Amino acid sequence: QVQLQASGGGLVQAGGSLRVSCLVSGSIFSATGMGWYRQAPGKQRELVARISSLGATQYGDSVKGRFTISRDNAKNTVYLQMNGLKPEDTAVYYCKSGWSIAGGYWGQGTQVTVSS
Repeated sequence: QVQLQASGGGLVQAGGSLRVSCLVSGSIFSATGMGWYRQAPGKQRELVARISSLGATQYGDSVKGRFTISRDNAKNTVYLQMNGLKPEDTAVYYCKSGWSIAGGYWGQGTQVTVSS
């Protein structure tokens, strides 16, 4: 059974940084694309960043230049480094297996709150 466990969220002031992690078990992690999505209250879930099995990356327009997605295949973990955080980045952040939003598995989500 595939399981994704996200961690690392928290409360940070605007302009600060956080790194969230997602540990994946039960799958061939190195062969799987991974993504981070977020959902703010009253808004649709949106793509933040995704990384292919070969390391190609793609970012949502609102986070380009501030966030960096990476992966460590030896640790079955995908990371999202968030710098220059803004209050509008406040959301629950979810990791997901697979390149597209369809299919795959979702983690439980981790709350990121950015105070102004």
